[in-house]
This record gives sequence, structure tokens and C-alpha cells, in this order.
Amino acid sequence: MTSAANTTPSTDPAAPASTTAPAVRATRTLGTTGPRVSALGLGCMGMSALYGDADRGESVATIHAALDAGVTLLDTGDFYGMGHNELLINEALRNAPAAAREQALVSVKFGALRTVEGAFTGYDGRPAAVKNFAAYSLQRLGRDHIDVYRIARVDPEVPIEETVGAIAELVEAGHVRHIGLSEVGAETIRRAASVAPIADLQIEYSLISRGIEESILPTVRELGIGVTAYGVLSRGLISGHFERDRELAANDFRGMSPRFQGDNLARNLDLVERLRKVAEGKGLSVAQTAIAWVLARGEDIVPLVGARTRARLAEALGALEVELADEDLAAIEEAVPAGSAAGERYPAAQMAHLDSEH
Repeated sequence: MTSAANTTPSTDPAAPASTTAPAVRATRTLGTTGPRVSALGLGCMGMSALYGDADRGESVATIHAALDAGVTLLDTGDFYGMGHNELLINEALRNAPAAAREQALVSVKFGALRTVEGAFTGYDGRPAAVKNFAAYSLQRLGRDHIDVYRIARVDPEVPIEETVGAIAELVEAGHVRHIGLSEVGAETIRRAASVAPIADLQIEYSLISRGIEESILPTVRELGIGVTAYGVLSRGLISGHFERDRELAANDFRGMSPRFQGDNLARNLDLVERLRKVAEGKGLSVAQTAIAWVLARGEDIVPLVGARTRARLAEALGALEVELADEDLAAIEEAVPAGSAAGERYPAAQMAHLDSEH
């Protein structure tokens, strides 16, 4: 296991973290029909919602740093901050160099219904709603097309064939380039793929969230569908930066997440300390090791890193310089065995919306 020079954060807690992101040279293709993208994508949700307050100026600077480093895939959702995140991406791309702006691909999730107060009330996958959501996203993004478009969660009242069919019509009209899926199980994947080509499945995948390995990952590989893996650091839990006594803001989703609660948190952070010993033995950070593990799971997997600052982005991109030998993978998986996480990845009410878990 090796890392490039100047990409590993100092072990001195007083030392400032580097904000210079290493260049991204590696690329991967989203399935057999999707676009070629940078081997790591930038998940932008935390810049607008669900992880407490964010610094708008730093968020834009982080997107610019990602683009400058060669990151081409930006992931968002129209419900992240009720449109705020799409407007933020619009601002960042509008003020980016033309070459970076032209290379950027934007992946959008839609369908979540929310109240004025921000509560989630369900999902709408009706064809008319799909096209309505897309029209608003295009306006907010300031673009004439969306590169990958997907419903965030399956609408239980609407067959997935109808939802995907509506996106396929947007593809035919030139408003969308590729169709994606999000958090769906093997049967739903097959049904969706029977309607139109699917570029990728976006789903949580990390050292402590390995549920896709049993049936979902084999299915997408059989069908030639790529994976964009979110939660590769489990919302910061396995980043190596989360403190046991950290107090979360009222608007931070993690305050309601089972894995961040009481004994669950203590057990999960014990796993992180075991991983830290492996990482430090190789001159890497915990985050780099966790991201590199996901990268090593296959060329058809593109991890999304939810960096909200340039320093965290630079650290994450350092994972691209890491090569994991078989013995390294074995040591990592011995430190954090499959199924060892304490607590579900979402509260019960949200788990019920995950087709991938049924």
C-alpha cells in the first residue's frame, strides 16, 4: 500500500491540513452505456443540507478545487436544501474556467417530497412529476441537459417501469443524457433495465455498509450497470475525524442516525481505531484507506466523496494514489469485518423507503 507524496495529512494535530488537491488522472466508465468520469466524484449534498450549517464561499471554492484537480462528476439532488444545492452548483460552474465547466457532468436525484419545515413526506415517480422535476432542475442548474437523472427512492405507488420510461423520454428529447437508479434491489434493477439502458446505480457502499455484495452488485455487473457509491466514509463516521464527544447541530441528520447513537457510536468508533492502526502503518489517513478500499472493489465503482472543504477534498483525492495489495485488503477487512457496524444506516422510517433493503 503506497501513497503519493504530500497527499497524506500530517500526524501532528497542530499542523494545518493541506488544501491543495492532487490531480485526478484516473477515470472510470459508468456501466457499458454511461459516460466516462473521474474515478472519484464529488457529492455536494452536505454543502446545502443535512450535515449542519455550511460555508457557501468554502463550498464554491471546494467545487472549484475539485474541478481544477480533474474531478468531473458532481452529484446533487433537487431536494438538497430545496433547490439550494443545484443553485450552488450553478454558481460554481458559472464562475469556473470554461474548460472545467465543459468537462463537468452533473448527476441529479429527484422525487423527494418535502414540507416547508424540511420534513420528508414521500416520493413521486409519476411520469408527469418526473418531467416537472427535470424542468425545475434544468432552470436552477442553468444547463440545457442533466447528465445522469434518477429518482432518489422508488415511489411505491408507481411501477419503476413508468418512472424510467419518463426519463427515457427526456433522454429522447435531449434534456437528459443517461438514466440512473438509486437505492433499488436486484429485482427492481432488472425491471428498470428492461425499459431503457441504465448507466449506474447510486447506492451506499463502504467498509461498514456492504449489503450490496450479496445480490445487488452481482446483478448490476451482469447487466453492465456501473455503481456510484455514496457514504464511503459513512457520513464521516469512518473518516478518522469524528470525535466521540462531538455535539451535533439540530439540523445535522447524524443526530438521528442509529450509527451515531450511544453504544452504537462507541462500538463503531472502536472499529475506526482498529482501521487507524492499519492506515498509520502504511502512512495513510483513515479516510484515504476507507476510500481506497472502495476503489479497489472494482473498476465499475466510482466512489462519491462528500467533502465540504478543500482540505477534506485534498485528503480524499489522495486515495487515488493508493495501491492496495491482497495483504492490505485482508488487513483492512480484518480490522473492519463485514457486518461489524452497530446500528442501521438510516432511522427506521427512512429504511422503509429503501427498495434495496427489501
